[in-house]
Amino acid sequence: TLLAETTLPADWMLAAADGSKAKLGTWSLIGNAAAGSGVAIGHFRIMNNAGTVCHVQGTVTATSGGGDMELSSTTIAAGQPLTVDSFSITEGNA
Repeated sequence: TLLAETTLPADWMLAAADGSKAKLGTWSLIGNAAAGSGVAIGHFRIMNNAGTVCHVQGTVTATSGGGDMELSSTTIAAGQPLTVDSFSITEGNA
């Protein structure tokens, strides 16, 4: 179930020498509010503009929960603001 969508800035990832990448810039929700209501547990996906090709997927948790993507709160209500506090992912061979 889609809970939120965001438009990523052109420079959305910061590369590091250790094979990891981290969130860069501000990730704002489309319309500045969540699209649906529910609990964001398990996974996220970063899709192409058409929503047809998944480029990256990983785990999602609340802040300090250890997920690849950490949200200010995993309980989401339609129409509420949502903050992606952090995002990082490490290359499989790093």
